Amino acid sequence: MFNEYLKEIFGFHPGHPLIFTEFYFWVFFAFVMCIFSMLHQRRVARSTFLFAVSIFFYWKTSGMFFLLLIFATLLDYFIGISLEKTEKQWKRKALVGSSIFINLANLIYFKYAFFFTDAYNKVFHTDYKVFNFLAHWSNESFHTGFDVWDILLPVGVSFFTFQSISYSVEVYRKEIRAVRNILDFGFYVSYFPQLVAGPIVKANEFVPQIYEKYKLTRYEFGLAIFWILNGLIKKLVIGDYLAVNFIDRVFDYPENYTGFGVLWALLFYSVQVYADFSGYTDIAIGVSLLMGFRLPMNFNSPYKAKNVAEFWRRWHMSLSNWLKDYLYIPLGGNKKGTFGTFFWSFIIIGFVILISDDPGLFAIIAGSVALVLGILAWIFLPVRKAIITNINLMITMVLGGLWHGASWNFVIWGALNGAALVVYKFWRKVSPYEQSTSWIVNTWKITITFLFISFTRLFFRAGDRKNTGNGMETVDRMWKQLTGNWDGNAIVKILGNHWEVFIVFTVAMVIHLLPVKVKEWYRNVFIQTPVYGQVAIVVIAVFLIFQSISSELQTFIYFQF
Repeated sequence: MFNEYLKEIFGFHPGHPLIFTEFYFWVFFAFVMCIFSMLHQRRVARSTFLFAVSIFFYWKTSGMFFLLLIFATLLDYFIGISLEKTEKQWKRKALVGSSIFINLANLIYFKYAFFFTDAYNKVFHTDYKVFNFLAHWSNESFHTGFDVWDILLPVGVSFFTFQSISYSVEVYRKEIRAVRNILDFGFYVSYFPQLVAGPIVKANEFVPQIYEKYKLTRYEFGLAIFWILNGLIKKLVIGDYLAVNFIDRVFDYPENYTGFGVLWALLFYSVQVYADFSGYTDIAIGVSLLMGFRLPMNFNSPYKAKNVAEFWRRWHMSLSNWLKDYLYIPLGGNKKGTFGTFFWSFIIIGFVILISDDPGLFAIIAGSVALVLGILAWIFLPVRKAIITNINLMITMVLGGLWHGASWNFVIWGALNGAALVVYKFWRKVSPYEQSTSWIVNTWKITITFLFISFTRLFFRAGDRKNTGNGMETVDRMWKQLTGNWDGNAIVKILGNHWEVFIVFTVAMVIHLLPVKVKEWYRNVFIQTPVYGQVAIVVIAVFLIFQSISSELQTFIYFQF
């Protein structure tokens, strides 16, 4: 009996990961805070303890994949130390290149093996299957029972991989000193509040905090509790409610709904993915603040954006900044083209040509476009700069889309957003309304931007890791309903049967669009409320939150990335 109890507490249960919406997480966090309160002024002990509980957290979330996290930690710790010890540039480049290559190789193996195997089979008309060498080794060595024809995706692998790479690059650029204590570095890489779904924290933002004394003001305590409640409400009351009661039903069986229903499913999904992802980061920021560590804000009311460029400055800001600093700028940014610009252009276009239904025709079109652009770039210097800048931008967005998932759906999603950014760059130069402050014009801009972003979510939501065909099949089924099946009687029926969902969506959008001053006002009202009042609000809020749950708890969307 006791052994079963210990197994339940310390064992890995794939169906029940340790996530913020599980009661077990808050028991775990309460334990962490009890021990932390005794260690918080002793830096080494604090780092050691938080590193240990972070590894345990990842074990409870991803099982044996915690070894991958330890491997990434050891790899970049020793590379960082070596980078600081050597001044020879070729050695430094070799070291940082090794960090990038090995980290990305791990990411590609676990996340993109099926995607590239499917593409290879299509190009060369083969029937190869993915074979999990690690599972085979484990089965042979330890008599485990892993399926060798499947590769499980470690939770949050994209997040801690990018974070680990950023550390090596920053040490290489001498923007930060290498971390000498491996426990401090392990704590940075594995820090559990933001480990599996961000925000992606750069080393120069977080590592200095490790060496600071613990401090938590009365204001920060209230702010931390506010963010935790805010995140839970976003996730459970808004995101999960919309998903369970409408979105999932439409995407699973679009034929049962008209174009009106499909359209609203896309609009609802935009709210769901925001509530889900920003809800997670709100909770992560609050939990982290209670332990004295400040994480960067990851969202800034993105659906207030008046254009796609502004949207991407407000959405998933830690990823946008990472892609800008470590991909867009190294490619040459808006100044020049580099070897990477032409390399990635060749790789992406060549790959698309090979897997297209008519490679010859696509190659002719791509070659003709490249020839015209090349001639213009050769003759006109301003045109050359514009072409290079937009190519760098498109590469960044396409690879950013692929980061989200191993599916053509995500590639298309990234390309659509990249194309929209390029179009907007030209449009803003000729638009007579670009500098307008009219509320009518701004409302129109916000609406158009929201509709476009929601449309691209069709490809995002339908993405599938193992079988890319399923994702495109869902897109086709949804698109067929959206463009050819509109029925006025069905509109009334949908509104009548799902009025609660429309109310939740409306309330969520109204709150989202509130002016910053209004949000700051009610946030400060909570923060300035006496502690006993805050406790009462928390108890009531938690009770109402869990009363709103209408099915099993849904995992966070970005866990799959």
